[in-house]
Amino acid sequence: MKKIKDILENVSINTIYGSTDMSINEIQFDSRKIKKGDLFVAQKGLHFDGHQFIEKAIENGAKAIVCQEKNTSIDKKNITYIYVEDTNKALAVLASNYYGKPSKKLKLIGITGTNGKTTIATLLYNLFKKAGYKTGLLSTVVVKIDEKEIEATHTTPDSLTINKYIKMMVEQGVTHCFMEVSSHGIHQKRTEGLHFKGGVFTNLTHDHLDYHKTFATYRDIKKKFFDELPKSAFALVNIDDKNGMVMQQNTKAKKKSYALKTVADYKVRIIENQLNGLLLQINNTEVWSKLIGKFNAYNLAAIFGVAIELDLDKMEVLRIISELDSVSGRFQYTVSESGITAIVDYAHTPDALKNVLETINEIKVNGNKVITVVGCGGDRDKTKRPKMGHIATQLSDQVVFTSDNPRSEDPETIIREMEEGVSKENEAKAVSITNRKQAIKVASKLAKKGDILLVAGKGHETYQIIKGVKSHFDDYEIVTKLLSNQQINKPTN
Repeated sequence: MKKIKDILENVSINTIYGSTDMSINEIQFDSRKIKKGDLFVAQKGLHFDGHQFIEKAIENGAKAIVCQEKNTSIDKKNITYIYVEDTNKALAVLASNYYGKPSKKLKLIGITGTNGKTTIATLLYNLFKKAGYKTGLLSTVVVKIDEKEIEATHTTPDSLTINKYIKMMVEQGVTHCFMEVSSHGIHQKRTEGLHFKGGVFTNLTHDHLDYHKTFATYRDIKKKFFDELPKSAFALVNIDDKNGMVMQQNTKAKKKSYALKTVADYKVRIIENQLNGLLLQINNTEVWSKLIGKFNAYNLAAIFGVAIELDLDKMEVLRIISELDSVSGRFQYTVSESGITAIVDYAHTPDALKNVLETINEIKVNGNKVITVVGCGGDRDKTKRPKMGHIATQLSDQVVFTSDNPRSEDPETIIREMEEGVSKENEAKAVSITNRKQAIKVASKLAKKGDILLVAGKGHETYQIIKGVKSHFDDYEIVTKLLSNQQINKPTN
């Protein structure tokens, strides 16, 4: 239990009615979870306004309410009302205070950008584990508290959950935590009240415009994360991306950069790029990595930079980089007995798909085909669908358009919107098969020895959502099984 007055530090308060000297059990923003003695925060969300559920929260036993709209119709007897400027921000700060400001008790690094967040956060977790540290991970795929794994539900969880996990990490002796920071999470104030030791910017491309409406808004929300970093932190940005310098414009943090093309604090040069890995020069020292592609060279530059900023030994970092494996669903590949290479990747934005296909075309042998299976998610940014269709057919020899997670949308409508981006000269390359498993099956039958089959869009996800129904679906599992059952297809003359 905590006294209300002890968790109000740094909360922007307008007015308080009632006593703050009383103790509360837990903080909740869902009135259905309220138990006797809890504090209810009336959050303003995308679809619901918590102010509509204040009476229900009180009925369920709430003894204190944090809100930003005054309601004179509610009886204030025995209930403490705290009126604040912004309940979303207040929730985050209250959560940090309630759990004892756990982010100040370890080194928390936030990774933001359109592509690469999961890979960088996961590789950093693995690198620091190999270096002998107790480490935490808050990612799209999984939450890790040292060795313990918890399935993730959001790229950036709600602020109560974030602080709860970080407190658990501190209790387990974790010294470093690597966290994906999404634009949604920043905009909804979920990261307020957290103390970051460093921030990493990967890149900024077309994504989430269904939510942010304009690219400028999307960029500025990412920038806000760096604007709020303290002097004691570092701001490490990809300086090859024109938005890298924008991120650092108003930051108080120590400015650091990484790049492949331009002068930077952490400079990487690709010496060899093959299907079995990368030979890189990182700050004038050669290192071999099992990871593949230019985009992974950027990811490795970022993790090298973070590790050095956190005072790890340079040669030890390079040694561990040479041992790191690829992240599940990120350029995850297998080679069948019939000689077909299948790659599963989370590429679900135009830029990510372009990067993956350009990498495949760089490493493939002349005469071998690139066959791509790709879809777009439903209830998400529709403007990227024709771009995805154009890129897939432009950079592949054959393409099968299919469903991804259509959610509440008609999958065939999504596919038609992807087809709109296909140029006339590439129309013959594409077919559309709505059933994703059938699409992967057809693509695997089209592949011959030496060909590369890319299954893009879902990556690590092991489910598909159709008309609100969630069912098991694992791209890697399916394509591996299909190719293992397939007879060797000899290339035709």
